[in-house]
Amino acid sequence: MSSQKRKARVAGVLYLLMAVTVSFGLSIPSGFLIRGDAAATADKIVASQLFYRFCVLSDLAAQILYVFLVLVLYQLFEGVNKRQAALMVALVLVQVPMAFANMLCGIAPLVLSNGAAYWSAFDKHQLDALTMGFLTLRGYGIDAVTAFWGLWLLPFGLLVFRSGFIPRIFGVFLIIGCFADLIISVTSILFPAYGSIVHKLMVLGVGELLIILWLLIKGTRFEPVEGQPSEASSRGGGA
Repeated sequence: MSSQKRKARVAGVLYLLMAVTVSFGLSIPSGFLIRGDAAATADKIVASQLFYRFCVLSDLAAQILYVFLVLVLYQLFEGVNKRQAALMVALVLVQVPMAFANMLCGIAPLVLSNGAAYWSAFDKHQLDALTMGFLTLRGYGIDAVTAFWGLWLLPFGLLVFRSGFIPRIFGVFLIIGCFADLIISVTSILFPAYGSIVHKLMVLGVGELLIILWLLIKGTRFEPVEGQPSEASSRGGGA
């Protein structure tokens, strides 16, 4: 297996693992928040505490995988355009601390429900309200970081489009996904009443699923040699 194909396969594995862990991480607050009922929300977290902790851990794992993924992708695409590859890395590294801050908001309900003596200054209704507040804050944090989840897809999509060793259509889908995430982020923050509607645009992120499958199954079409025409170009020139 060529070096380029090996990098592609590693990136595919990391991307798949990140996608799986992100799906669990996003269960907070969507899977636990009962709108308008702070007490029911807090009780649901306590009743499913082990699963809730697993979701928090998945959120942490997703961000760690994200860093390693983008570094492998940088190695894969730096020969295509080094500046765009560096921009891709920068956009990921900027959003990771934001995601960690959101994760802390997700951990807060566990601290509020731990039964420690120092919480005796608050009654249950107040603690439940704080739980609801932290989950709501996490929801807004996710809406904000969604902008960066989209922005990194722009240089990534351009690199895929220009690479020559991954189908160009995947790059187009990634770029479309970038603007879909930006619309979701901006609309959810400015007009939260329409947040549930624009979140349906997440279906336009199909490009990420396609690129995961391609990297895992196909890897790369060929290994371009830096500073020399690619294999496909050489064949075309000889014809």
